[in-house]
Amino acid sequence: MDKKGKKAGKNITGRVISVLMAGVGGQGILRASDILCRVIMEAGLDVKKSEVHGMAQRGGCVTSHVRYGQKVYSPIERKGNVEILLAFEKLEALRYLDYLKHSGRIIINEVEIYPPAVNLGSMTYPDNAVDLVRHKFSTVMVVNGRDLAAASGNIRTENTVLLGALSQWLDFELDIWERVLKESFPPKALDANLQAFHLGRDYREG
Repeated sequence: MDKKGKKAGKNITGRVISVLMAGVGGQGILRASDILCRVIMEAGLDVKKSEVHGMAQRGGCVTSHVRYGQKVYSPIERKGNVEILLAFEKLEALRYLDYLKHSGRIIINEVEIYPPAVNLGSMTYPDNAVDLVRHKFSTVMVVNGRDLAAASGNIRTENTVLLGALSQWLDFELDIWERVLKESFPPKALDANLQAFHLGRDYREG
């Protein structure tokens, strides 16, 4: 996805910022990345996106790179250069840690979805995934997306909750987020998604 807007986003320098979304098929990752890209374009910045979703329908890993700035030439960031990892599931946070730069920040959804190897008994699910992440990186936000989605009145808004949490770390105006959200959902789902976004945006750990 690629578009050049008319007005540059507030306080954005010429550098390119990379966000990596990672999770499991069925969690709404690709829709979340589409919404983020639209927000970036509305802010007047260049954005490119790539996604991997070949196993999405089987509950496999799904990822989406979103890179933005005044001018972006590649949709994929190299390992060690991603600024923000948005992990829709705890194990996926561990799987993609090597993409983050040393000063990278991580949002982890407090949910466990067992991969086939765990369900078959050939592997065990780590019970200390969040601790392992916190040991390596200093800025980690853990969000219970499912509970906040339920509080919005629609449990299918978990991805929108996580977008709200992500918005705390991105320098885009609230009215842009709200405008894009209103254009992204049908009327019957809009109120719940707006509420879910604000629950994520207002969330603070502790």
